[in-house]
Amino acid sequence: MLAAPLVAGHLSTGLIGFVDSVIAGRHGTDTLAAVAVGTALFWLPMMVPLGTLLSVPPAVSQLDGHGRREEVGPLFRQAMWLAAGLGLLLFCFLTAVVHALEPMGIAPSIVPGATAFLHGIRWGVPALTLYVCMRYLSDGLHFTVPGMVLGFGGLLVLVPLGYVLTWGALGFPELGPGGPGYASAVMLWCQAIAFALYLWRGRRFAGLRLFGRFEPPRWAPIRRLLAVGLPIGVTVAMEGGLFVVTALLIGRLGEVPAAAHQIAINVASLCFMVPMGLAEATTVRVGHALGRGDGDGVRRAARAGLLIVLGTQAASALVLLLGNQWVVGFYTADAAVAATAAGLMLYAAAFQFPDGVQVISAGALRGLGDTRVPMLLAAVSYWGVGMVLGSMLGLGLGGFVEPMGPRGMWMGLIAGLSVAAVLLGLRYRRSTRPRRLDPLLLRPGSVELPGGVSPASG
Repeated sequence: MLAAPLVAGHLSTGLIGFVDSVIAGRHGTDTLAAVAVGTALFWLPMMVPLGTLLSVPPAVSQLDGHGRREEVGPLFRQAMWLAAGLGLLLFCFLTAVVHALEPMGIAPSIVPGATAFLHGIRWGVPALTLYVCMRYLSDGLHFTVPGMVLGFGGLLVLVPLGYVLTWGALGFPELGPGGPGYASAVMLWCQAIAFALYLWRGRRFAGLRLFGRFEPPRWAPIRRLLAVGLPIGVTVAMEGGLFVVTALLIGRLGEVPAAAHQIAINVASLCFMVPMGLAEATTVRVGHALGRGDGDGVRRAARAGLLIVLGTQAASALVLLLGNQWVVGFYTADAAVAATAAGLMLYAAAFQFPDGVQVISAGALRGLGDTRVPMLLAAVSYWGVGMVLGSMLGLGLGGFVEPMGPRGMWMGLIAGLSVAAVLLGLRYRRSTRPRRLDPLLLRPGSVELPGGVSPASG
């Protein structure tokens, strides 16, 4: 019950890329290739702040489980300062990164369109970080429906606006690849404003006084959120970066491989929204159980998440194996792009199970506040194994094999995720030994109320 709205909310987020890709693909192969590269460069840096803010749900759920709800409001206000700062940093990064497209080796025909897409979507970055912070607060308190409703509500803005701006209609100029970027930015601000109004006026949150007073940034709670969240952000970025850098390397092979990869990775990303939502629910339930000192509850929550994710990943693998041709038809009418994308989706089917196991393990570890060692394990898995092997097979680096193109890069993805599943699973088993269960986020001084008073210390 907790995970279903989270899964739906993540699916709505994944559908942003789906809508952008479908609109761009119908506009032309060059537009789709440009949006593919632009999307990769947008989500790679965004994974750091979005992952860092994942420290909010376990912090809130542990406070809730410990009966310290009066501390949720002050923590939330500091988390919003953190979200605003991260959003501003990412806006500046996206403004500057367009100048690095040509040095990266991106095909010259793709660079102008990718630049237009990034120039548009960067305006929505601060809205996205603030929206995610508000959603994580609600999720940590077991109110997961608002994220689902606002997620799909945003699509009602994105679909018509993306079409109008991409193709040029109703008096608007034809922006091509820039259309989905600007449309996504408008949608993100609509979602952020709507969520803020919901938290402000919602009866469920009235007692928390989330916007009850203005507070300047306070370093102590922000530092605590960063201490737990930054390793999460780096871990998420390393996993997502494995996919994003793969897209950038494939972008060097030309428009058809880049467009085909964008289709396949977008479908795989939609499938990933299911275990991601289950992992967030697992984080909340594990954190809540840890906050109330229930070690058996911690292990039950993690086992439940694992059992469910094995079933959902089996369903995803079947869809990718049996329906790849049908799904590709939604994206493009180009025969060469469709054939390549359908083949890549078979590789996506192969990593559904290891991807599900590793993301659930990571979610359970986040609920425990165990984030630093998993970050190192992720580095070894995603980059030491996945990227190295993918580059060797796909691009022929090192001269050991003939270049296999996109297929070789996807083999590297499978290997990296499989190693991550094993290592993170072993880490979870070690971290849930009874003597190791410790609510890190509830130690004295973890939350600072106005005036410098720490509730944990009286």
